[in-house]
Amino acid sequence: MKKLAMIVTMLLALPMAARADVVIKLGTLAPNGSAWHTLLKELGQKWEQASGGKVKMRIYPGGVLGNEGDMVKKMRIGQLQGAALTTIGLHDFAPDAQAVDVPGMVDSWATLDYVMERLTPKLERIIESKGYVVIGWSEVGFVRFFSTKKIATLAEAQSSKMFCWEGDPASAEAWRAAGFHPVVMSSTEIVTGLQTGLIDTVALAPLYAFSSRMFEKAKYMLDLPWAVLTGATVVKKEEWDKVPAELRPKLLEISHEYGKKIAVEVRRMDTEAMENMAKQGLVTLKPADPQAFYKAAERAYPAVRGKVVPAEMFDEVKKLVAEAHARSAKK
Repeated sequence: MKKLAMIVTMLLALPMAARADVVIKLGTLAPNGSAWHTLLKELGQKWEQASGGKVKMRIYPGGVLGNEGDMVKKMRIGQLQGAALTTIGLHDFAPDAQAVDVPGMVDSWATLDYVMERLTPKLERIIESKGYVVIGWSEVGFVRFFSTKKIATLAEAQSSKMFCWEGDPASAEAWRAAGFHPVVMSSTEIVTGLQTGLIDTVALAPLYAFSSRMFEKAKYMLDLPWAVLTGATVVKKEEWDKVPAELRPKLLEISHEYGKKIAVEVRRMDTEAMENMAKQGLVTLKPADPQAFYKAAERAYPAVRGKVVPAEMFDEVKKLVAEAHARSAKK
């Protein structure tokens, strides 16, 4: 009887052990096999090793779960536990982070480093107050205009049919305030839009344009860094709280290490991606008057401040950018 009781106890314990494992399903638009996807997979493997198999990550790349708005909705209803989002996706619950990515605001990696070093703790507190935990920040790169036709002047860019992410009407208003003609659609429909002529221009980071092969549909690139595109990998707080407390610091430490790796890789591969695309048919065009574009971006600031992003955060980022420029001028 004692032996039978012991066997029953062991059998009952097995499903409990299985339930103790935390499985985080994580979605991302990062193309399958891209630098971002590869590093996320490595992160998942490191998590599993460090936790002794108690925490596992399953990654769904390439937008197979829909656009970023779809992923946020899936997190809200429990179909996803996490997502690697750009600030456009983060905007659905924490618009503050998008202040860093306002066109014409952050103009260099050095400026971005200065701003994020000072802003990250505050942004993470804001995001956590919305029910999500940031496990790492990431970079996509400085976006440029990719188009199906030659664009070299502001007037040509403003007359194009510009892709605009759906889900944030204020962003479309900001594009219009800058003199552009936005076409609102899902990010998963960009290729179809370019093929059908519904859009002819899209702002993309070169590495993403290369990884996704988007440049094959829009073979002209205006070499004008329009805005930086950043993001964060987040996990729902209620799911993160299921991770054993003693494991959380170690997993975050690993995540931060991979965040740094992603930043190094993105910056290294940004130029490399443009070189590779040029070899494969990309035509690079120089803007006739770069300042005209940035002045157009500034004309949209009244439509951005307090509408697309909170006024307080907009002002703080602008102040930090000015500080970074002042420090750079003294060197």
